Amino acid sequence: MSDRRPEDEVPTETHVSSFFRWLVHICRFALAALFLFTAGAKLWILKIFATNVASLLSSASINYERWQWPATILVIAAEIIAALLLLIPRTVRLGAILAALLLVGFSAFALYYVYVLHGEPLECGCFGNIIGSQLGVKTALRNLVLLVPVLVVFLRYQARKGTALEN
Repeated sequence: MSDRRPEDEVPTETHVSSFFRWLVHICRFALAALFLFTAGAKLWILKIFATNVASLLSSASINYERWQWPATILVIAAEIIAALLLLIPRTVRLGAILAALLLVGFSAFALYYVYVLHGEPLECGCFGNIIGSQLGVKTALRNLVLLVPVLVVFLRYQARKGTALEN
């Protein structure tokens, strides 16, 4: 007769699979919430954010008078679309791809602004006026760290069943 109790056993595949299922859902919904929050914060201060976008476009020698509003709307719309795609079970992986593209794009532009254009510190308006954030290395690193949950969602989400992958 064995003295082993059920609670002494090593976690089974079911426990591991349950952990990944929860991890994927937490990452998925946190990313969706983040993108909805940032889009809402930008909408709250829309004119200020559009002015920041104009400054960035101008520093990159892009006709800011023509592209200020299209670029502003594109950024906000892309964040809302990424959030919605992350929330709809059949489009979660597509949402993760869009989220990754946004995060990499924002990071690339932040680094381009600092190291190529030698831009002056500028409030990016990433979180509206709620959380101050200057465009630069710290912004780029934050966005690149956010790729970790994006990768968790992309690699582990199974669209058909809405669960984390077993293997």
